[in-house]
Amino acid sequence: MTARRHSRQRELIKSFLETRKDHPTADTVYRNVRNQNPRISLGTVYRNLTLLAEEGEIRRLNVGDGVDRFDGDVSPHYHFVCQKCGQVLDLQIEGMEEIDYAASENFHGRIAGHVTYFYGLCGSCADQTEDPS
Repeated sequence: MTARRHSRQRELIKSFLETRKDHPTADTVYRNVRNQNPRISLGTVYRNLTLLAEEGEIRRLNVGDGVDRFDGDVSPHYHFVCQKCGQVLDLQIEGMEEIDYAASENFHGRIAGHVTYFYGLCGSCADQTEDPS
């Protein structure tokens, strides 16, 4: 395995993601880290996001809207996607490990994990659409 060089840009990107809970897109990451490093390019941000995701230091999320989002929290957790505003939120749900076991019961192979997204309306959007009567 080749050792990778330390990169200030990569550390800046990773540190930024670790402070966020809104699962930003690459463009959002770029706009924000550029405030601290004005010389960073969009290409550098994309390359480093890809590298960090491949190495498991961050997560790349594809929630079905065609745009990759990034999560600095690599601990096991689930995500909720608002179908109205597109916001992606963390969900903490206990006991979901049984899904891997259930899937492996009738599958000839090895289940390594799963990805699950929940969809609906976030609290703000649900509040806006409630019937006032």
